[in-house]
Amino acid sequence: MNINKNIAISENGFVFNPSTGDSFSLNPIGTDIIKLLKEEKSVSEIVNQLCKKYEVEKHLLEKDIHDFVFTLEQYQLIENEGKN
Repeated sequence: MNINKNIAISENGFVFNPSTGDSFSLNPIGTDIIKLLKEEKSVSEIVNQLCKKYEVEKHLLEKDIHDFVFTLEQYQLIENEGKN
């Protein structure tokens, strides 16, 4: 899963898709997920890292991350080459 190359992402969580003109503001966890996706981490690696950073149950975080990734796909911000 890769973030589309033309997507602009600021350090404070502002995302801009020049292809569609859409822009989004992310909360801190969304920003962390995007940063880890940019590092080409798998969903399972992202879950493990964020479980260490935030006090949250793993199964809840997994669901939330999968939902977030699905939303990113819907807005054409990432390409999912295969489910992780």
